[in-house]
Amino acid sequence: MKTYSISEVAKELNLTVYTLRYYDKEGLIPFVERTAGGKRLFKQSDISALKVIECLKATGMPIKEIKNFINWCMEGDSTLQKRYEMFLERKAAVEAKMKELQQTMEVIEHKCSYYKTALDAGTEDVHQNNKIEMFN
Repeated sequence: MKTYSISEVAKELNLTVYTLRYYDKEGLIPFVERTAGGKRLFKQSDISALKVIECLKATGMPIKEIKNFINWCMEGDSTLQKRYEMFLERKAAVEAKMKELQQTMEVIEHKCSYYKTALDAGTEDVHQNNKIEMFN
């Protein structure tokens, strides 16, 4: 079975070696094997698990909760319901963030249109009806 060094994994996942060491220190990758000398040996399944960790992190999940998830995975099938519910919660959080970002994008698109029209006209006066446009 092919194994990867910490630097190879860091490069593949676009992380730093420091980040991977931090994850290890925080108990997020207890499944990673080590040589007799303590060198980490990552398998492809470890890289896949790290991708899930990065996904959860991107949702804003705190390290402590990610660690709970990892522990549930290590416990096996008895925690399937907990893991399922956790992902439903993450899904709802991401959907809410996407809605918020969509609303933000609508404001940005409006402002781009506003300023493009003003630039094309050579003046902001083209928007006579919206004198306080900066706040609209």
